[in-house]
Amino acid sequence: MRRTTARAVLTMVTAAALTTGCGTVLDQVAVATGGGPVVAAPASASGDAASALATLPVKGRAPKTGYDRDQFGSAWADVDRNGCDTRNDILKRDLEGETFKPGTHDCVVLTGTLNDPYTGKTIAFKRGQGTSEAVQIDHVIALSDAWQKGAQQLSPEARRNLGNDPLNLMAVDGKTNQGKGDGDAATWLPPARSFRCTYVARQVAVKAKYRLWVTQAEHVAMQGILAGCKGQPLPADSTLSAPKA
Repeated sequence: MRRTTARAVLTMVTAAALTTGCGTVLDQVAVATGGGPVVAAPASASGDAASALATLPVKGRAPKTGYDRDQFGSAWADVDRNGCDTRNDILKRDLEGETFKPGTHDCVVLTGTLNDPYTGKTIAFKRGQGTSEAVQIDHVIALSDAWQKGAQQLSPEARRNLGNDPLNLMAVDGKTNQGKGDGDAATWLPPARSFRCTYVARQVAVKAKYRLWVTQAEHVAMQGILAGCKGQPLPADSTLSAPKA
């Protein structure tokens, strides 16, 4: 009985999401649970975001048992071996007008300006105690969420890459990032509605690359967002290779 009811709810939510687009889908997807068809996922995605989403497996959330941040290696490891840690790489990529600490070969970002994609605000970044927190580096797919959707099965090296992959990282408003926590697309979307299509497309790309699955509720939410921006492309990938099967 519960399974039949859940399917009916999901059917109605999907129909509503497809007709209203990305503006109200998060409000519509309040509760949607249950399993779904398991579809084999490729090592990397191709084509537009909606097509890539269709390749992702749909499963229930696994237990969080065993999760620890250290399961994804040292934070901000220099995985691309360019001499700069990952956090500074992302600040350098996402900030404008940045300045650097002398003698660091332009590795340590001191100041800059962020046009925050999550809120649309302009934020001044200044490195230092009590100021650095204004701009944080968000894991687009939160690591604890990834752990419950397939990352437990990845090798330690693949998990370290996932934790430091520029494809999965964005400089954003610190308070908004804190509010997101480890939410997925079914429970959290950027306040700036104009960025939601780009955000979901990036999540899909990360999940496809690292062979992670989505829950039914998450799939419905993503599908609803992408229905409002047909042909939404996947973001350009980083230089980190996809994990081996």
